Amino acid sequence: MTPSLKLTRYAGNPILMPSTHNPWETDNVFNAAVVQHNGLVYMYYRAQGLDRISRIGCAISTDGYHFNRLEKPVLEPGNEFEVFGVEDPRITELDGVYYMLYTAYSLHGTRVALARSTNLIAWEHLGIVLPDEDNKDAALFPRKIGGRYVMFHRRPPDMWIAYSDDLLHWTDHQIIMRPRPGTWESVRIGAGGPPFHTEGGWLVFYHGYNEPHVYCLGVALLDLNDPARVLKRQDEPILCPGTPWEYWGDVPNVVFTCGGIETPDEYLIYYGGGDHVMAVASASKRDVAAFIKG
Repeated sequence: MTPSLKLTRYAGNPILMPSTHNPWETDNVFNAAVVQHNGLVYMYYRAQGLDRISRIGCAISTDGYHFNRLEKPVLEPGNEFEVFGVEDPRITELDGVYYMLYTAYSLHGTRVALARSTNLIAWEHLGIVLPDEDNKDAALFPRKIGGRYVMFHRRPPDMWIAYSDDLLHWTDHQIIMRPRPGTWESVRIGAGGPPFHTEGGWLVFYHGYNEPHVYCLGVALLDLNDPARVLKRQDEPILCPGTPWEYWGDVPNVVFTCGGIETPDEYLIYYGGGDHVMAVASASKRDVAAFIKG
C-alpha cells in the first residue's frame, strides 16, 4: 500500500514575519501567492497592520527560503468592494501576463476580483469577476482547457470550477469536491493555489477544516482534459497545525496555502501559519509520483 503523501516543513520556518518598520504589515503576513520568474521567487503576501486593512505586499528571494520585502504594498484597496482589504492572492502566468485572483472585502461581503501585471510589480485592477455573490478561494489554471480559461472558486461549503472565454465572465459552474463528514475536512473546503500540471493529471493542494475549526491541507488529482473529474483524493491531510506559530496566531490552528512552486526535485508549498506568519513545506517529486500512480 502506498504511504500517504505528506509535506515536510522547512527547518528555518517561519520565513516571513510581521515588520515593525512598515505600519501596513505590523500585525500579520500570511496566505501568499508565489511566482518564479528569471531565477527569482516572488511572494505576494496578505498583510495587516495598525488599521487591520489587508494589503498585498511583495517579497523576493533567490532561493525560495530567504526573502527581502518591498517597502510598500503592490496592491491596495482601490474601490468600494475593497474598503476592508484585498486578501489571499493566487497568481497565474498566462501568455506572458500575470493574473492575480484575490478576495475583495467590504460591506458588500467577499467578492472574487482580478488584477494583472506584466512586470510583477505594477498591478492593474480589472474588477469583480464573480459579481453579486459572496465567494473566495479563486485560482486560475496555468493553461486553457478546451480553448477556455478555467478557475477554481468556493461557494460554501464546496469547491467549484468554472470556465471563461475572456477571464471576466464565468459560466458552467460545477462542484468538484465537497466536505467529507467525520473527517479533518468536514465543514468547508477550498482551493489552495493554481494546480500543477503533471502527466497523470492536475495536482491540487487545497484546504479544509472541521468542527473544532482546525485548518489542514489536502491533496487531490484532477483529469487533465476534464478537471471537473476527480481522479484521486487522499483521505489523510498532508499538513496540519503542529508548531507553536501554527497553533497560536491571529487565528489559531491554521495552515492555509495560496500557492507553491515546482523545482526539478520537489514541490514547495507556501502557507500561512495561524494567519500570522509565512512558512514553506515540501513534497518530493518521487513521493508525488507515488501518490499519482498509487
